[in-house]
Amino acid sequence: MTSVHSLRNRADRPRLLLIYPATHKLGWVGWFQLPSLSLQQVAAVVPPSWEVTLLDELQEEVTFDTTYDLVGITAMSHQATRGYEIAERFRSQGIPVVMGGIHPSVLPHEALTHADSVVVGEAEPVMAQLLEDCLNGCLKPIYRSSFPDNDLLTIPWPRRELLAGKRYLTTQTVQASRGCPYDCPFCTVTPYFGRSFRYRAPDDILAELRSFRGRLTIFLDDNILGDPERAKPILKGMVGMGLKWGGQANLRFAEDPELVRLVAASGCIGIFVGIETATGSFANLPKNSGGSSAAELIRRVRDAGIVLEASLIFGFDDHDESIFDRTLAFLDDCSPGVATFNVLTPYPGTELFRQFEAEGRLLHRDWRRYDHSQVVFRPKLMTPERLYRGWLEVRQEVYRWPAIFSRVLSSPKGRFTTLAYNLLRRGGNLSAAELALLAEKTVPI
Repeated sequence: MTSVHSLRNRADRPRLLLIYPATHKLGWVGWFQLPSLSLQQVAAVVPPSWEVTLLDELQEEVTFDTTYDLVGITAMSHQATRGYEIAERFRSQGIPVVMGGIHPSVLPHEALTHADSVVVGEAEPVMAQLLEDCLNGCLKPIYRSSFPDNDLLTIPWPRRELLAGKRYLTTQTVQASRGCPYDCPFCTVTPYFGRSFRYRAPDDILAELRSFRGRLTIFLDDNILGDPERAKPILKGMVGMGLKWGGQANLRFAEDPELVRLVAASGCIGIFVGIETATGSFANLPKNSGGSSAAELIRRVRDAGIVLEASLIFGFDDHDESIFDRTLAFLDDCSPGVATFNVLTPYPGTELFRQFEAEGRLLHRDWRRYDHSQVVFRPKLMTPERLYRGWLEVRQEVYRWPAIFSRVLSSPKGRFTTLAYNLLRRGGNLSAAELALLAEKTVPI
């Protein structure tokens, strides 16, 4: 346990280091990553009396030879083990550490075995008190923020100046909303951000967008179009700004042709959509309410000139070995601009984790492997090895050159953007290591 002394009478400014842990090196793909928005937002609520440094391990090495007065580490589940390693190293030097993010929020007592303090939930509401306690040498073990009782999201503009000298696809990242009412059993969004959509005031969002100097902008909302009536004022205000933006939504927005046209007119060039599964019911998603099929909605978005990235998950309880061929047939039918594939992962804090834990189906709790690209549970209708191999085989098939060119030619507009998307995804989907695993007929379960 670190010894935390009062910093109140220091003459110089106290120093805060915020760290985004990395689990592996990305190579050239790292140039197309986005910075941690959450840490920039945390930095924005830190009083000016503190000196703040933001360190992204995807960009630079953590150095332990600089003196800080407090270290803050965010972590999703796959980052938790690395985050704990960093925390223990700083604590061994007598530097207090606070951890936050989704994983420490759902497993705070685990995180407290590695850190002095844990923020449970959103950090912005509790940072002022946490830093005051740090100055006085009386950090509490847990700082817990509660969800507001209204649907208004009030968050600061992120401190982008802390990213100076770092190389990203863009630093123009924005968050317009938090929360989700769907409560999908495999998703961490609802437990972490709440069961309703909370939106920022449109004028605040538009003012932030007008401050940008570049064109490429990314909305980091989990569902920017989740509440269409609240999203429309934002989209209408963006028309004519000249921004080219991407974001994430569910396919339900495409049931409204007028909304699709407005999304395109606002400058959207790409939208990431969780299709979840090409067939079956175990995804349990109330994301389509109309009579249109998923394939019809995907084509509607594509025909509007928006590159739709369809995200699919393998491993639901109604998935047997036929799911891989059925998924390929589904993609041939609707031809989204890009396709992304994930292995179902029972993240801690979700209903899926509790279910698999109760059924004795978790293979281990090595959090480093809870990254939606490894099998960490026992599937119901196939072996873990078959699930992993099928995931690799589909990725290999979808990112062959003929398949890529077919998707590009199926796009009536934005073919260059579609090709660029596919080239980027191809680099991440067809690594030499994965193809070697296919050739050797072995899988790391």
